[in-house]
Amino acid sequence: MKIAIDAMGGGSTPHPIVEGVVQAAGLVQEGTEILLVGQKAIIEKNLQSRFMPRGLPISVVHAPEVVAMDETPAIALRKKRDSSIMVAVDLVKTGRADAIVSAGNTGAIMAAALVELGRLEGVSRPAIASFFPTERDTAVVLDVGANASCKALHLYQFGVMGSTYASYILRRRRPKVGLLSIGEESSKGNEPTILAHQMLSQSSLNFVGNIEGRDILRGNVDVVVCEGFVGNVMLKFAESIDGLLTAQLKRYVMARLRYRLGTHLLMPALLAFRRELDYAEYGGAPLLGVNGACIICHGGSSARAIRNAIAVAQQMVKADVNSGIRRQLQENGEMSNE
Repeated sequence: MKIAIDAMGGGSTPHPIVEGVVQAAGLVQEGTEILLVGQKAIIEKNLQSRFMPRGLPISVVHAPEVVAMDETPAIALRKKRDSSIMVAVDLVKTGRADAIVSAGNTGAIMAAALVELGRLEGVSRPAIASFFPTERDTAVVLDVGANASCKALHLYQFGVMGSTYASYILRRRRPKVGLLSIGEESSKGNEPTILAHQMLSQSSLNFVGNIEGRDILRGNVDVVVCEGFVGNVMLKFAESIDGLLTAQLKRYVMARLRYRLGTHLLMPALLAFRRELDYAEYGGAPLLGVNGACIICHGGSSARAIRNAIAVAQQMVKADVNSGIRRQLQENGEMSNE
């Protein structure tokens, strides 16, 4: 297995990406090779500055251009064919790599994956899936940004893809799928949501009906289906919870001496709780529905996030999630493209 890493996608420096790759290289399964894609001289300089055991399965693939975070996807596709994003995607397209991991320009990554790799048979719109910690375990939420507005068919297919992913990667038997709406009744929501409810109800998925925002963190479902506009707002809001809880806890702890003393006893539990809320623990978000494994990371990803994203990519390839999505769509009789 070969995993292509966009080494230049995380901003002005590849330091955290290279560090994450070095960490992951010592943990990956035997036979896995990591391809660092980007400006060769800069990457090799970063590799040389780190202490690495001999024989780590890391290779460098030169890509002279970089897509900036503020550039439009069209520029990446038309004018920067030799960028690290495009070269990494091409490695997957041509079979020289099995997956791509990038913390670069999200729009450019999605556009490159969609145009160069294409959609899976039967998929109308690929979707970005994200992991949300819940009271019970972890939920998969999709879409969280690839599609600002959706038709009923798209939401239905998000349910199929999310259910397959939860089954293959999270090891959930018959994952519970919920459709995010403004009420539990099937008549609540806008027209696409109402129609999607009907389609999901008629499918073979373990669809439990509409859910509301409060049901997500309670862990009432394994898969949350929503349009990308709502999902992205929800994701960004969730990312702020860690900062809020940390600031509020610090304020209350500092108010009393006995609170500060008690905090030392609780510190291991508090740190474990904070790790659970940290996006870095989940690595990256898979772009489901494209003909290849593509993991999109946060623009400010730490080395730990990159390391974990590589693990997600490896799991997705090994489990052959895309074959499962194809089968689920066929079983549910929905193979139309737009």
